[in-house]
Amino acid sequence: MIVYFGILALQVLCVVDVIRRGRNSIWIMALIFLPVASALAYFIVEILPSLQHNRHVRVARQTVIEKLDPERELRAAQQALDIADTMANRLRVGDALTALGRHSEALPLYQRGAGPRPDFRTGEKLARSLFLNDKPDEALSVIDALPKVTAQSELDRATLLRARIFEDLKRNDEALQLYADVVDRVPGDEARCRYAALLITVGRKPEARRVLEDVEHRMKYIDRHTRVAQGPMYEWAMRELTTLRT
Repeated sequence: MIVYFGILALQVLCVVDVIRRGRNSIWIMALIFLPVASALAYFIVEILPSLQHNRHVRVARQTVIEKLDPERELRAAQQALDIADTMANRLRVGDALTALGRHSEALPLYQRGAGPRPDFRTGEKLARSLFLNDKPDEALSVIDALPKVTAQSELDRATLLRARIFEDLKRNDEALQLYADVVDRVPGDEARCRYAALLITVGRKPEARRVLEDVEHRMKYIDRHTRVAQGPMYEWAMRELTTLRT
């Protein structure tokens, strides 16, 4: 009985979709007389191709692929580099290694890919890799030498990295100033959480609480994929907020 109602529900949903989207009416006859086979065919022929353009479906598909085969992009990038040893391909391998947390392997690729006078984006990647390899002074030197750009998003990304470097160098006042500057412009909540963590470290807990309450409010509106992908960060934020409220 459950199977029957399941098939009936699928049949109805497909027929409604045919009518709503104005698809070929021959699907309706097929769905009525061959509900299971035609519903499967309808999904493959009509629905599945349209889902490829849905951002959430693409993100979910990419997440599944990354979990099942995390080194897939690394293999593809390495193959491209084997075919053509170009700056772009070196950076692609570096990006793939960085995504896997293999920072020591990524750094030489960024150094070779950046060249003596890298553009802003390439230089920012090199600086980030140096920082992730516990070379904050070198990372700061690279950031200081970056060419000027006008894109606010690129400037903010570099500023957030500079703040992290200052924090690592115990230059907390400078780091806090930079975090405060970018916290409302950088997408996501990484800047807010880092800002709150440093405020807690220096003993400015009331300010940290206000920042984390903003994170709590924003969590109501983030999509499920972001919440899962950045779960540890949000869990930390809510634990700290609970502590600050007691």
